[in-house]
Amino acid sequence: MAAASCQTESGSRFVTNDDRWQALVDRTPDADGLFVYSVRSTGVYCRPVCPSRLALRKNVDFYATCHDAERAGFRPCKRCRPTEESLPERHAEVVARACRLIEAADEAPSLDELAESVGMSRCHLHRVFKAQTGVTPKGYAKAHRTHRVRDELTRSATVTEAIYGAGFQSNSRFYESSNAMLGMTPRTFRAGGDGATIRFAIGDCWLGSILVAASDKGVCAILLGDDPDELARDLQDRFSNAQLIGGDPDFERLIARVVGFLETPSMGLDLPLDIRGTAFQQRVWEALRAIPAGTTVSYAEIAERIGQPKSVRAVAQACGANALAVAIPCHRVVRTDGSLSGYRWGVDRKSQLLRRERGAS
Repeated sequence: MAAASCQTESGSRFVTNDDRWQALVDRTPDADGLFVYSVRSTGVYCRPVCPSRLALRKNVDFYATCHDAERAGFRPCKRCRPTEESLPERHAEVVARACRLIEAADEAPSLDELAESVGMSRCHLHRVFKAQTGVTPKGYAKAHRTHRVRDELTRSATVTEAIYGAGFQSNSRFYESSNAMLGMTPRTFRAGGDGATIRFAIGDCWLGSILVAASDKGVCAILLGDDPDELARDLQDRFSNAQLIGGDPDFERLIARVVGFLETPSMGLDLPLDIRGTAFQQRVWEALRAIPAGTTVSYAEIAERIGQPKSVRAVAQACGANALAVAIPCHRVVRTDGSLSGYRWGVDRKSQLLRRERGAS
């Protein structure tokens, strides 16, 4: 009776019995696993998404867990099997297994190989994996390989050692993809960005000072603050050995686009991004970019979406490591109860951003 599907962390959703009843009427998939309901006329209890005919409201009671329902004298439905894992949980487990297979392999397994290993069809796995993590299995494998390459280059004695340590079987295969993974040559990366060119500009917006920086691959930093000099020092710390070029009039047009987005979030921000982070961080950031403007989700919901429901704290840390304010909208992530938590650029800015996105003055 230890099935996780019968435990609830409903947060601000499905709190009242009216909410729960509406979830039954609508067959709301998100309600599965958050509560169960019993039917007095049949003596059974079910999942919210049970395909059985909807009972009369007067015969329905709601319980937080299967245990609560059974203590009240009801038995589990044989059709929806509420004591077993829910479909979202089974999907999350499959995706987690696929991620572990990708991470353990020297060569990224093919979609067919992954599908056979986890017992799904290739199309079904591709669809479920993308829905849970925000990226395809191939995209996840690429992000993980990038992280391995970066890690090996920082601690291996030579580039050759790093190549084989990251699982590449030949130098040629590595160099075919190294620039795309690193945004620079391997030797430049090992030198801490020495020789790489980062252009940046600092401007003002309604949130204070804003710094936008870009490599030749795309925007690599959007920083907010009160002190322009402090923002410049932060950028310098991030790219300690790169060549930083500021005050470029052409580049300042880019900062104008970012400021324009801050003024009118509905216009969207379509910019090429140079996203640098671990495979896990990139999965979190991809999930953040899928959150519509004006809405919020909890850290727990993001952890569920990337297939790692127990990694709530790691999700919060990934949000804190984000260096691309508004482009990767970590301000749209809140606590489970809906309250605002820490924000790298200040909780007050987080609140203001959310109010602006919701159309409040």
